[in-house]
Amino acid sequence: MDVKRQQQQPQDKPKILPLSNGPYYLINDMKPKVVEHLQDDDGKPLSNISGVALCRCGASKNKPFCDGTHNIIGFSSSNKLTSDEGKISKGKKKSYAGKNITIHDYRKICSHAAECINNLSSVFKFDARPWIDPDGTNIEDIIKTIRKCPSGALSYSIDGVEHKEQNERDPMVTASRNGPFLIAGGVELIGDNIQWEEGYSKEHYTLCRCGASNNKPFCDGMHKSINFVDNSK
Repeated sequence: MDVKRQQQQPQDKPKILPLSNGPYYLINDMKPKVVEHLQDDDGKPLSNISGVALCRCGASKNKPFCDGTHNIIGFSSSNKLTSDEGKISKGKKKSYAGKNITIHDYRKICSHAAECINNLSSVFKFDARPWIDPDGTNIEDIIKTIRKCPSGALSYSIDGVEHKEQNERDPMVTASRNGPFLIAGGVELIGDNIQWEEGYSKEHYTLCRCGASNNKPFCDGMHKSINFVDNSK
């Protein structure tokens, strides 16, 4: 493992701040820096942290960057509420136990990337019920496929120990084609309204950028339903 990567502390990693009714703010360095050509009335240079605003309303003409369109269309970062509790319904993590491995599935944060179905159809079967067969092939292939899941919806347990993180990866944000932001390497999601439920991975997850998720800021696969298209390319 790279020594620099191994010594990297959480506070050194990039951070993402979802702004209320606005974009994601990607902050690569929390240390304030002097802003060129800006001073106070005493002539003292002013400093601030800097970042990049990324579109999450789905309507920017400059994707993946924000161009302010969220204000024009009245984008809301709120989620739909349940009628009885006044809060977002919690999803349930389902477990499929096999002879040597247990596969965990957390549908609420699935981004529908279909890496599991496309790469290992002997285990992940779209039309079958149950749709996961943990004895469908060898453990090595199952683990390899689960590690391709970008959202963290899939994880696995061996001998009672759950594995859902991949801590050796460098921090990276990827704007997937016509899909969500793929977050990997422990990029920290910050803000007062982030609800980390049991089963969520903080090392890798997906963030909605179509504006239609019912589990904001996380992707729930709604970009497929609304046929979200990134026309920036």
